[in-house]
Amino acid sequence: MPEGTLNGVPSAYIEGHARAAAIDKRLADIYVRHTRIGDPLADAATRDLSSLSRGEASRFIKAGMNQNESIFCKAPQSLRDVFAEPEPPWLDHEVFRLGSRVFLTNVVNIFAAFVAGTLIDGFSTLISESFVQTGRIFEYGVRRLRQNNRHQVEIFWPGGMQRDGDGWKLSVRIRLVHAQVRYLLSQSPEWDFNSYGTPISAAHMGYASACFSARTLKHSETLGAIYSREERESFCAVWRYAGHLMGVPDDILYTDEEDALRWFSIGSACEPAPRDSAVIMTHALIRSAPLVAGIADPAERTKMIKRTIYPVSRMLVGEDLADQLKIPGHGMLKMRLALLKFRLNNTVGKLLRPSDHGLAAAFGASMYENAGGLRYDIPDHVHADKSSHW
Repeated sequence: MPEGTLNGVPSAYIEGHARAAAIDKRLADIYVRHTRIGDPLADAATRDLSSLSRGEASRFIKAGMNQNESIFCKAPQSLRDVFAEPEPPWLDHEVFRLGSRVFLTNVVNIFAAFVAGTLIDGFSTLISESFVQTGRIFEYGVRRLRQNNRHQVEIFWPGGMQRDGDGWKLSVRIRLVHAQVRYLLSQSPEWDFNSYGTPISAAHMGYASACFSARTLKHSETLGAIYSREERESFCAVWRYAGHLMGVPDDILYTDEEDALRWFSIGSACEPAPRDSAVIMTHALIRSAPLVAGIADPAERTKMIKRTIYPVSRMLVGEDLADQLKIPGHGMLKMRLALLKFRLNNTVGKLLRPSDHGLAAAFGASMYENAGGLRYDIPDHVHADKSSHW
């Protein structure tokens, strides 16, 4: 993969860099430089694992996750280096306690905000190109959303971000999956490095971390959640450590909610206007959401998309971005009514069915399919429909 400097700005980012530089040139330079950077440590491990059979690679990854040194000692040194990274000096597990509680208290709002707002924010960027080219969202959209939800549940589960916690393990697994996708795309003639930079770049991972934290807080508040200052700090602290574990470099990883919003602003300015891939991803996500919520009837799914998800999404991401992503317009009155209906249903549901708004909601919308524990397989083909199950 090409190494990048600011002088080698991918062509898709030239205009955006100029926009962002007018806001903050230092941060704009950092963001665009990272569009040429992947994850050197994980990328090296992926290259070494590519020479092994899929089963052997998965065996070594699982051994690393479970600290089984009798097996892991035989793994490539590059993979061992990924797991040997020291904890960051700012890590404080005690800070996560409040975030765990506030997540479970507001899980319905947070999940809804994530799908209808945060992921749309994220996929409006050029990260959507890698997902469309690999087909990682179409037939597998429901599965991917449920995997995303599972990751959120585990990182906010009390103790989940300890070394032996599933939140820690799933975050590192995501890091390795992204490295594998970068490797597969680097072998494919379909990816345009000169235009787009590195697929699933460090810039996009930093942007995603900022969205997952600060934007989810903002969107879930619009949907009715209420947070104290301490709760906001704890929520962002959990996602900051998850971002670190997923390979976001320190110089583009936010420090707190205010910094996350700053990176979101700079990244949004740097990114080009949403392209067809972003439109495709947005509507694939929205179509998958009712299935994740357990709505199987086609007519009910269509009604939910038209009457709730589309208008709520427009409220969350804003009219300008919604128009660019071709989210149907509904008029301000209909959007406000849809939002009011969602908030009312959620409030009544908490009172009448409290179990549906905590653990049951979190587990029901998440991917729990393997009774034998977490799987650590990674994709083995650039196109999702040709890859082994993972």
